Order: sequence, then structure tokens, then C-alpha cells
Amino acid sequence: MAKYFSFMTTDQAVGVQTRYLVRSGGRIGYDVAGTGPLVVVVPGMGDLRAGYRFLTPALREAGYRVASTDLRGHGDSDATFSSYGDVETAGDVVALIEELGGPAVVIGNSMGAGCAVLAAAERPDLVNGMVLVGPFVRDGKMSATQRILLRVAMARPWAAMSWKMYLPKLYAGRRPVDFDEYARFVVASVRRPGYAKAFSLTTRTSHDPAEARLADVSVPSLVVMGELDPDFPDPRAEAQWIADTLDGEVVMVPDAGHYPQSQRPDVTNGAVVQFLKGAVMNA
Repeated sequence: MAKYFSFMTTDQAVGVQTRYLVRSGGRIGYDVAGTGPLVVVVPGMGDLRAGYRFLTPALREAGYRVASTDLRGHGDSDATFSSYGDVETAGDVVALIEELGGPAVVIGNSMGAGCAVLAAAERPDLVNGMVLVGPFVRDGKMSATQRILLRVAMARPWAAMSWKMYLPKLYAGRRPVDFDEYARFVVASVRRPGYAKAFSLTTRTSHDPAEARLADVSVPSLVVMGELDPDFPDPRAEAQWIADTLDGEVVMVPDAGHYPQSQRPDVTNGAVVQFLKGAVMNA
């Protein structure tokens, strides 16, 4: 991403290079660094793999090989695919784990959590744990009018502007020290030719497939939810429902919204590292 924008993550500053996974219809951009058991981190819709810029160094320091991937039509991935969504991203994640040599723990934020569930359900031989951050693993209740308004707001002509206006609301509570710079970076990525269309198509994904496979997941699971996450009427209740369904654990992060991995790394990093030690040791 540094070739497009001035924003540079810590990983890029220390020389972690973008690689590409070739898939039908385009390439998936990712990077990988560190040694040890594999962890794959997946961002949510509208976000970039740099959203894990505070977590990935902590994971590497804790002894893990970390692969960070961009979604289709986001960041360093191509915007040439014919379809976007949870099912497609889950397939990309499985292919990446196969490419790098699994098994892996998958960490997914927002839409990335639904992808993690599908990957774990489809390939339990490749996924030995999940961390679901601000997770969408089922569709929220939305009226027909709300659905129409969302589709209009996220239509290609004004998708970047709508995201620019909405993104700050998702960072309810404490914001990262580099929030303004990072927000500009994210919006600029959507404004590139072809990427607004891909983003718009991604907003239409359904999480029903993920919800339908929750009962098929048997790997250790951790749900990390910001106490102020504006995407859920009751963040704690949603986190507990997911954890109960998966027989997993919950960590509620105070003073954080939809991105606790960057808003409160002081809380999130330790919780994730502690979970990984148990998940990988018991795999």
C-alpha cells in the first residue's frame, strides 16, 4: 500500500513486503512475517490489513508467524473479481493457509469474522482456532427501508464519501493515535479506479451462510467486542450469544468501538496472545 499512499505501517517500515495469492478473477494481497505457528488476520469490509498494525507486531514477538491479508477489492488485492462476500473471502483464506502451510488460527474483524467461521466449518484440518473481533456472524435486523437506504448510500458514485462520514462513528470511544492519518489512507484506497465498485458490492454480502455453519465449528474460539461498538444494539449480548453458540470465551474491551485491535491494543493484544497460547497448545 505504501506505493499508493504516504501512510506506512510499522510492518512496512521494517521491510515486510506485499505478496500476492492468485485466485480465479484476481489476486489477493497479503504479507507474512515471523516464525512459529501460523496466524492469519482478516480485516472487515471497508478496512485494510493495516487495521491490525498494532496487533501483528505483538503476535510476532510472542512467537507466531503472522499473515495479514486484504479482502477482495480492498487494499493491495485486485478489484477485478466478479463476486465479493463472506463465502468468497473464506475461500481465499483457506487457499492462503494452504499456500503458507497450515493449520492456522484465523483472526477476523467484522465481516472477517464471518469468513473465519466459514473457513473453520469447511476445513477443520486447516483452522485450529478463531478470534472473532467485533464479529458479524449473522445479519442484523434491518427494515426494507433501511436496506434500501444503505444500498443507496454505498452505491459506487458516493461510496467513498459515505464511508468517510461513517468510519469515525465506528471508532466510538478511544481512537488510535494515528486515526486521522489512517482514516485518510482507508478512504483514499476506496477512491482508486474500480475499488468503489468492489466496496459497494462487498456491502451487499449476507452473513446468513456464516450463521448457518456456527454449529459445525468445534475449534477454540475467542470473541473480542468493544463495549461501545455502534454496529450492535447490545454489544455484550451479541458477543455472549456468539461465544455461547461456539462454546467460546468473551473479552469485552472498554472504551472501544468496532476496532478494539487498534483502539485498545493495550487490552486486546494480551487477550489474543493468551488465547493463542491455549488454542495452539491444545490443537
